Amino acid sequence: MKLLLLTLVLAGCAFASGPAPVRVILTTELGNIVLELDAEHAPVSTANFLRYVNGGFYTNGVFHRTVKPDNQPQNKVKIEVVQAGINPEREKESFPPIALERTNKTGLKHLDGTLSMARDKPDSATSDFFICIGDQPELDFAGKRNPDGQGFAAFGKVIRGMDVVRKIQASPAEGQKLTPPIKILSAKVVE
Repeated sequence: MKLLLLTLVLAGCAFASGPAPVRVILTTELGNIVLELDAEHAPVSTANFLRYVNGGFYTNGVFHRTVKPDNQPQNKVKIEVVQAGINPEREKESFPPIALERTNKTGLKHLDGTLSMARDKPDSATSDFFICIGDQPELDFAGKRNPDGQGFAAFGKVIRGMDVVRKIQASPAEGQKLTPPIKILSAKVVE
């Protein structure tokens, strides 16, 4: 009996190799989106996102951008994402930019529902994030969407609410700017 118990305990330890996924619920005016963050593979991006969530920065934030095949005529490489940011009134309180966690190091990929940090140049991400609609391999390391080839930092995925993400993507827009933006009513860590 003792040997069986020890075997079960050791087997359980083998499966508890990293931090448990953290879930965040984004309540938007179009419905809820439940995110699962991957702190094991993307600890920097996850910690950064959580300090904005826990600080209430995404409450009264907005989904402000929709990227669809028909609204990116200058781009040879087309993608499909929706992008969101913190409450615009709190922009001056933003934390410093974080290091880019490249997908060739994390092993994460930009698949349908992937959550990722928006950025201009490497190591410039702060609070804006995007959600992929469909698989977007050109956003991974060595992808051709960004001329620097460094890709973007995937750090989680949508586990419920892709229907809401698609509603956001299909909302009225002028170019890529959602008009009006889709409000984020709250963002909270859930158990």
